[in-house]
Amino acid sequence: MSNPLVRRGLNEGIKAGQTPNRIPAPAPEDLQSMYDAPSYQPQQPAAERAMTYDDVLMKSGMCFAVLLAGAVIGWIVPVLAFPAMLVGLVLGLIVAFKKEPSPALVLVYAAVQGAFLGGISVTFEALYPGIVMQAVLGTLSVFFVMFGLFKFKIIRMSSGFMKFLMLAVGGYAVFSLVNFGFAMFSGGAMNARTMEISIMGITMPLGVLISGVAVILAALTLVSDFHMIEEGVKHRIPEKYSWVCAFSIMVTLIWLYIEILRLLSYFRQN
Repeated sequence: MSNPLVRRGLNEGIKAGQTPNRIPAPAPEDLQSMYDAPSYQPQQPAAERAMTYDDVLMKSGMCFAVLLAGAVIGWIVPVLAFPAMLVGLVLGLIVAFKKEPSPALVLVYAAVQGAFLGGISVTFEALYPGIVMQAVLGTLSVFFVMFGLFKFKIIRMSSGFMKFLMLAVGGYAVFSLVNFGFAMFSGGAMNARTMEISIMGITMPLGVLISGVAVILAALTLVSDFHMIEEGVKHRIPEKYSWVCAFSIMVTLIWLYIEILRLLSYFRQN
């Protein structure tokens, strides 16, 4: 369960999908009441349609269309990046811990994160021309490679490795928050990413190693996303949980894009 967003949605969906419309064995008095009742009974509402791959694909397309629109606004008004980052963090937590999927919140999150991505992208582009297109192509390449590896069963997720991946992603998230806090309060002086390290006589920022590990973790999380979606379709969870799946894929791709953008910037500094 490397991605708790998908795992939580999957668990909730499986619970909903496993609640059958069964009628318990009637007692003798119930049989008499049924016999005395009128012949016509109102039809029970049909059970909710099960989620399909097309549902996840459609919801994901909607999310990324909204994210792209937000990115255009963020590109034009880059000052929105920082507040959008904070709002996006709060919205992401709300969506992740909300018991029932909320399409409106997921789309608002996509718009806010789009503004954040647009703002930081235009900043990186001003410093390193062409880097945004490289990061976009890199993100798409990783996505399709990992999808291909999963589709053709070249790579699969065992339960043990999923638990390891969840711990690794959680540890990276804690590290990122702590490092961000130190960097903010020290004016950038205490930032682990800018520290210099030497490997085999080659000096480089520690951020190269950090972002490299993060890209690998994000790529593996994509495979976990695919696996959880496959499980959701297999267990015929309700269609509404396709929003949770789309949300999780979006979160993973946003993380992957940011880390690739950072990684490329380290190699463009010299």
